[in-house]
Amino acid sequence: MRSSSGEHYLALDHIRALAALLVFTWHFTHASTGFPVTFDYSPFLFPLSLLDEGHTGVALFMTLSGYLFAKLLHGKTINYKAFLWNRAIRLLPLLAVVLLANGAYLVVRGKTTLVDYANTIAEGVIFPSLPNGGWSITVEFHYYLILPLFLYMIRKSKWLPVSIILSSIIVRTLVHVKAGEVQSLAYWTIIGRIDQFALGMLAFQLRSYATKRHGFVAFYLTSFLLFYWYFDAQGGFMAAPSYPSPSRLWIILPTVEGLSYAIGIAWYDTSFSPSNEGFSRYVGYAGAYSYSIYLLHYNVVFRAARFINDHIMDLSNFYLACAWSAVCFLAMIPIGYLSFRFIELPFLKHRKRYVSSPKTVVLNETIPRFDPAVKARPRREKNSPTVATLGIHDR
Repeated sequence: MRSSSGEHYLALDHIRALAALLVFTWHFTHASTGFPVTFDYSPFLFPLSLLDEGHTGVALFMTLSGYLFAKLLHGKTINYKAFLWNRAIRLLPLLAVVLLANGAYLVVRGKTTLVDYANTIAEGVIFPSLPNGGWSITVEFHYYLILPLFLYMIRKSKWLPVSIILSSIIVRTLVHVKAGEVQSLAYWTIIGRIDQFALGMLAFQLRSYATKRHGFVAFYLTSFLLFYWYFDAQGGFMAAPSYPSPSRLWIILPTVEGLSYAIGIAWYDTSFSPSNEGFSRYVGYAGAYSYSIYLLHYNVVFRAARFINDHIMDLSNFYLACAWSAVCFLAMIPIGYLSFRFIELPFLKHRKRYVSSPKTVVLNETIPRFDPAVKARPRREKNSPTVATLGIHDR
């Protein structure tokens, strides 16, 4: 992610790449039916449970979004109307293309009617029900609507967002008591995701406590991985014992994910300056184009898994499926670049300035290029970071 000042937050691009890989692998290995790897499988190597339950990549994206907004708006005055305009022209063009293409395919194949699909899209503007991953963009826009409240609370006290987290836990508890399950609300709506946004913002405010604390962070993240291994072994997202799950764990799962990822993000962002060469640089490409990869992978990931399983080798083995998933994910990076270059970038010329500070920043977009001869400068941490492309869906 490159700002107009030329700073490149490569560490955060690495985190985006990881989140995108998690979601991609979740869909590649399981689809929606437990094919080619069944939902009741749990890997022996406990860190790989994050891949087996790769839906958690969405939680990582959401937490990163909160961290980025806190980082990039820190100490600045925001023009909220211009901010919403910029977010819309950043996210909506590609989303519109994907939804139109998806609708045309479904209508031509006789799987829906034009009127029914239009009603689905209209509903998805308010409720998180858009197809092809668009539901998460609806959730993010819900976050944008309450962002001024978050900023106001943080400026009063860095601890005030904790009240929002506690309130959302109470709401999920009440819903579970009333409905007998809360997984749907916790995963698909702002009621579950608001914890992750808030914890991401809080992590930036407290980032100094994570800087260079390698032992503490290693212990905490290992504990989180063991927790997720247990969650996976108990059936995870789809088989605990069914979907939606009646488990009370879903009351706190969004909070646990958000807290763990917030600590990891703050630690990685403030403790390391990744190299802009070699493997690190190309991982950064995956993060830079992750929004395109996220929206477009739905069109290929299920077909790719089916084709490989039917014509190359059996993918019921989880480890083989993960290896093939990584190969297919790498193949998505140039596709993501083309999408960004020809669909997203032209609209970014119409962005407006929406922040002011002693040194006001003008928003511009640059394209990470596939040219080994072009070397970007490493990201350097500053207390007043400049504004770049924002949000979980600036992936």
